[in-house]
Amino acid sequence: MRRFLALLILLAAAGLGLVLWSGYAWNQPGPEGAPVVLIAPHTPVRDIAHLLESQGNVRHAYLFEFDLRVRGLNSRIKAGEFALPPRASMAEIAAILVAGKSIQHKLTAAEGLTSQMIYKLVEADLVLTGAAGAVPGEGALLPETYLFTRGTTRAEILARMQKAQAAFFEPRWAARSTALPFASPREAVILASIVEKETAKPDERRHIAAVFINRLRTGMKLQSDPTIIYGITQGYPLGRGIRESEIQAATPFNTYAITGLPPAPICDPGKDSLAAVLNPLDSADLYFVADGTGGHVFAATMAAHLKNVQAWRAAEKRKAASAP
Repeated sequence: MRRFLALLILLAAAGLGLVLWSGYAWNQPGPEGAPVVLIAPHTPVRDIAHLLESQGNVRHAYLFEFDLRVRGLNSRIKAGEFALPPRASMAEIAAILVAGKSIQHKLTAAEGLTSQMIYKLVEADLVLTGAAGAVPGEGALLPETYLFTRGTTRAEILARMQKAQAAFFEPRWAARSTALPFASPREAVILASIVEKETAKPDERRHIAAVFINRLRTGMKLQSDPTIIYGITQGYPLGRGIRESEIQAATPFNTYAITGLPPAPICDPGKDSLAAVLNPLDSADLYFVADGTGGHVFAATMAAHLKNVQAWRAAEKRKAASAP
């Protein structure tokens, strides 16, 4: 009987010592450890503890597991990819895993890229998983920076881009200016893609849109160089000037040859360009030409436009003469 009592006392003392030690160790700085831990869904807490020990984030897997169970945290750990600060305590690590705030990766699709270009960016991303599926239609994606967690599929990102485009465009189409020369939302996206490629300055887009809308209303040809380039390269840089034969060629995307809009968008336009064609500037202008600084000058008459062209050519000559 005395031996049994002595054993009970010894076990109680050992248990108390373990609790006191675990409580002390819970808040102590840990080893340097790996900066990231990836926890797959449905991973048992014991495996999580051993993973952290193998990565050098905790010193004793069994002690970490014991503390999690004692504190009722073992069932609250989330799956995901988590950033762990150096020398984080077990308490800090547990808080991160319970909060479940996975590392956010990002993919940026710039305005003016084609759907094929964006598709290639998605395919090349090493964090995304799975097949991308079919290339979305031109103009169907919204260029933006998209945040995602590890495990997101390529198809999911492309679907998000399409949903984002619809979520932005559809309410603005419903609230668009009256008397716009568009028979459908698709035609508005086609024009927005041309506006996107004509200027890199957001504050010009409503003015550029107004010029093209005025031309559509009067039956004038749009005469947009980017449409010719798209017909030749599918949106990739031409790498040279447009030839006279290409300006004269009767192709579906040559707006020097056709009247009205081309048959499809020439890129994925951004928010500013989409909004610009649905709410253009109130302007009578029919022409614009580069001003030599990245922007454009506008004119309502051919005479004024020719003066602007002469000024631009003179500026280009001065620039060429001063170049080393």
